[in-house]
Amino acid sequence: MSDGNLKIISLIPSGTEILAILGLTDAIVGRSHECDYPPEIQSRPVCTQPRLDTNVSSGEIHNEVNKLIQSALSIYEIKTDVLERLQPTHIVTQDQCDVCAVSLSEVEKAVAKLTHASPQIISLQPNFLNDVWADIERLGNIFQVDSVKALENLEARVKIVAQKTQGLSQTEKLPRVACIEWTDPLMVAANWIPELVALAGGEPLFSTTGQASTQLKWESLIASNPDIIIFMPCGFDLNRTRLDAELLSKRPEWQNLHANQTGRIYITDGNAYFNRPGPRLVDSLEILAEILHPEIFQYGYKGKSWDIV
Repeated sequence: MSDGNLKIISLIPSGTEILAILGLTDAIVGRSHECDYPPEIQSRPVCTQPRLDTNVSSGEIHNEVNKLIQSALSIYEIKTDVLERLQPTHIVTQDQCDVCAVSLSEVEKAVAKLTHASPQIISLQPNFLNDVWADIERLGNIFQVDSVKALENLEARVKIVAQKTQGLSQTEKLPRVACIEWTDPLMVAANWIPELVALAGGEPLFSTTGQASTQLKWESLIASNPDIIIFMPCGFDLNRTRLDAELLSKRPEWQNLHANQTGRIYITDGNAYFNRPGPRLVDSLEILAEILHPEIFQYGYKGKSWDIV
């Protein structure tokens, strides 16, 4: 199928970014309400909308999400009228997390209602860094574009970080790192995050690579007394993350934490980086390397993509 006949709708930000790195931005005719990168994608019609208000507190968002899930409702709605109008040949979606984006079953239901198009549904379900590379290769194969160069570039950047941190555990004790994915209730980031922390020269606490994110008792965080705490809430930018981090830092036990006393509590733009299993996970790794080992790494992300609380 030539580029001219391709009409792709991407319903997941990481999918949009993978398509872009493969040179397929022009073939994207529609996007989810969360797809915002690369910037030129923002002019495409929006095909989804959330059923909840994300401007409320983290606790309220969590409760609202649970209510929707218990009512067997998706957190997001697909605008089938927009899908019908765009007549896509392919829809890129995900089957990893019903909270992060439209679920695969919702997409299948919406596609079944279309009368003028029968698009191929491509579902991504990454849990490890290698799964992301496999998704890039898979989309390259489906759309008959070369993914080799893009993958080589990404893997080379990962290798640079890994080589520089490789010998650290022999010369010094690696910092123990807690990555916070949500603040109310407290949740720790998992999937590919522990893998990135280890590559960046840290010891990930509380979570296992490839596993889903889990809730963490406040007492457990305090008792473990991490060397470094990094906030990366799902869907939040740097400013919103700062607000949530400041709320936690008001708790009396916070003052006694080693990470607080040494000034090693950080906020990141989790929405743009850590929670998107696409090409910018490599940027996320570089951000972590810069946070964990500023004496080795200076990429220039500070102030834009991460900051000190």
